[in-house]
Parts: sequence; structure tokens; C-alpha cells
Amino acid sequence: MYRYIILGLLVLGIANQGVHSQSLDDYLKEAAENNPELKADYAGFEAALQKAPQVASLPDPTLTVSAFGRMIETRLGAQEARFSLTQMFPWFGTLKAQEDAATAAAQARFHQYINQRSLLFVDVKTRYAELYVLEKTIALKEENLNILDSYRELALSGFRSGNAPMVNVVKVDMEREAAITEIELLKDRKKPLEVQFNLLLNREKELPVVISDSLKLEQNLASMKEPENDIPFEEHPTLVALDSEKTALNSRITAIEKDGLPKFGLGVDYSIISKRTDANPEMNGQDAIMPMVSVTLPIFRKKYKAAKKEVEFMQVEVEARQTAQRNNLQSSYEMNLYEMNQTEKLLKLYEEQLERIDQATSLYVSGFANNTADFEEVLRMNQQKILLQTQQFEALKNGFIAQAQLEYVRSKTE
Repeated sequence: MYRYIILGLLVLGIANQGVHSQSLDDYLKEAAENNPELKADYAGFEAALQKAPQVASLPDPTLTVSAFGRMIETRLGAQEARFSLTQMFPWFGTLKAQEDAATAAAQARFHQYINQRSLLFVDVKTRYAELYVLEKTIALKEENLNILDSYRELALSGFRSGNAPMVNVVKVDMEREAAITEIELLKDRKKPLEVQFNLLLNREKELPVVISDSLKLEQNLASMKEPENDIPFEEHPTLVALDSEKTALNSRITAIEKDGLPKFGLGVDYSIISKRTDANPEMNGQDAIMPMVSVTLPIFRKKYKAAKKEVEFMQVEVEARQTAQRNNLQSSYEMNLYEMNQTEKLLKLYEEQLERIDQATSLYVSGFANNTADFEEVLRMNQQKILLQTQQFEALKNGFIAQAQLEYVRSKTE
């Protein structure tokens, strides 16, 4: 029996080790592999790839079969049946232009997929940061309960010795009750955040999310700044995708222009002739073969002009979207750089203030024990410390999210 218990504990330990071994990078990889929206984007890219061989192919040949109910008499005999085979050929370069347009459109879909993957990584990092701060805050609040318990003993000791009123104990109890409620509310919030995180990875929503990494910020903020002389963001997936759309539209214009030129058809007409019985002319009953050439005459130009005008307006649209996207990237870059710079300064400030609060709290606790300080100040210092620590966590989270967004803005296509 003990052997089975030990074996079960070992299996459970291995399973837990597997869960705890997941890092943020592991979660990002899992999201890239399993997220349904990202899969849909990649499937759209694969579908777009199949367009090129379709538009680059010649139209299907036309086979016509005619069987005469009543024979048509010719000099060499009665015509029994006729077969016509025709193959149309577009103007030179039309198929190549159509293929180029389809290929460029598929490239645009690929860069859109890359962009969606980068956005997914931002979402995963954001949810991860929120869970990280939530867990740290819960641990902080639980640690504070232990501190409040020690303060309660201190207040109770002062009351028993006659050096402090009982109201100090009541105040500590009020602080404890508030802290317990806050911990319960924070734990309630953890569940929906874990569900959101798991759904991003397309996992079972009940799976636990293990936060094994700390939130690491870029220490050298200058390394994340773009050089002044460079044109930033031109390799961003959204702008590269729009470049591919422009290429596709240029090829479409070429294809439309060539589509407005004549098309040629080559074919053969084969007639089955039966032998004459009333006479025997030379080549009696010999089947007839007749080569054919056809040409389409694109004289109705309105549809070609309208199609070309449509694509030209689409080119104007893409140009405007490129300009707007550059502006959005620049705006996001500046704002997130500011957020990271602010985080750097706030974290430094909170660290310094927490050191001073620890010194002040130590002095207040000693003073209260010696009956030279008010217990109210001890509680106030403790509240101030908790507030600063939670603000420190929030600043770290905001900086980490800003860093993730800044990495997205500065991302380059693959």
C-alpha cells in the first residue's frame, strides 16, 4: 500500500514540476501554436497562396460536339458529326500580372499574420503581468495580516500594562477585517484573469496558471530608442503588409490593361464524313479537318476604365492607411517610451520611500513600547507602507506592459 502512495506522490510531484516549469516564454510559444484567431489568420494566408496558380492558368479549352439528326450532304459524302476544340490565350503577360498580384496579396496576408502574432504576445504578456501583480498583492496582504497580529499583541500588551487604551486593539481588529476582505476580493478576481489567460492559449479554462517569472524591465532605456537619423517602423509588419498590397494593386492595374487587349483563340474543327454510294469522287468519305483562329475584340472600354479607376482609388486608400499607421506607431512609440521612463522614476521613488517608512515604523513601534509615541502613527505607517508597495507593483506592471507594447511597435517582419 505504501508503495502505491509513494508512487502516486512521485507522479503528482512530476506533474507539479511540469506545471511549475512553464515560463512566460513557454506560454508565448503555446499561444503562438494554439490560439484559434492566430490559426485562422495563418489559414487565411495559406488560402491566399492558392490563388496564384488559379489566376496564372489558361482558361479551360472548349470542346463542341455536333451530331446531325438529318445528314448534311457534301460533295464527298454526308456529314454525320462534327467536333470543335478551341483554346483561348490572353494577351502576352496577362497571366504573369495576375499571378504577381495574387502572390503579393498572399504576402500581405502573411505579414498580417505576423502582426496578429505580435499583438497576441502583447495580450499574453499583459494578462501575465496582471496575474503576477495580483499574486504579489495577495501575498503582501497576507503578510500584512501577520504584521497586524503582532501589532495587536503589542496593543494588547500595552492595555494590560495600563499604558494604552483598549481602543488600540479595536483599531487593529478593524484593520485586520478590512485586510481579510481585500484578500478575498483579490482571490475572487484571480479566477476570471486565469480564464482569460487560458483562453488566449486555447487551453482548458480551469487549468492553473503558474507565475514562475518576475517582471523584468529593460534596464537601459536608451537602447529601446530609435536613432534620430533612421526612418523608424518601415519594417513593421503592418507597413510591410500595406507595401505588399500596393504591389498587388500595381500588378492588378497591369493585368487590367492587358485584359483590355485582344485575346486569341486556336482550335481545330473535325467533321466525320460518310462515303457516297451513288458516286465515287476523289477522297470519297474522307473526314474533314479545319484549323481555326479566333480573336476577341474588346471594343466596349467602359468596364476596363472603371476597373482601372477602382484600383487607383484603392491605391489612394492604401497610401492613406500607410500614413495613418506610421502616425499611430509613432504616437504609440512616444507614449510607451514615456510610460517606461515614468515607471523607472516611480520605482526608484517607491524604493527610497519604503526604506524611510521602515525606519519610521521601527521608531514608532519602539516609541509606543516605551510609551512615547501614539499607536495611531504605527497603524498609519503600516497603511502607508502597504499603499506604497501596491503602487510599486502597479508601476512595475504598467512598465512591463508598456515595454511589451514598445517591443510590438519596434517589431520587424520576418
